[in-house]
Amino acid sequence: MFKKVMASGAAIAAAALGLAVGSATTATADTCPSGALCAYLSANYAGDPGTVYGNNDNLLQYTKFNNAVSVSNSGTQCTVTIYSGLSRSGSHMDIPRGYGNGNLSGTPFYKNIASNHWC
Repeated sequence: MFKKVMASGAAIAAAALGLAVGSATTATADTCPSGALCAYLSANYAGDPGTVYGNNDNLLQYTKFNNAVSVSNSGTQCTVTIYSGLSRSGSHMDIPRGYGNGNLSGTPFYKNIASNHWC
C-alpha cells in the first residue's frame, strides 16, 4: 500500500520557490513495480504507469512523465526526489519509499516531472 503526498497551499508556494513539498496520507498505487518511479496520466494512480529506474536527467522524453498527473515511489531502498527542471533543476519534491502524490494539480510537477534522483 502506498501513501499519498498531499500538497497544501503553503507547500505549493514552497515548491514554486524550489523547496521540498508534501505531507502524507494513505492511498494505493499497486500497479507500480518494485524498484520503480511511476508516473500516471490520471489522478490517484489510475491507469498503466510509466516507469523509470535509476537517476534520470530528462524524463520529459517519456510521455507519462511529461504529462504526469500522479506519481509514486516503489523504490526498494530510499527516497526519490523529482524535479520540475531538467538535470535536477527547478522545484523539487521528495517522495519517500512507499509514498506517492495522487494529484499533482496545482504543483510545479503537474504534467511536468522533468528529472529525478534517488537517495
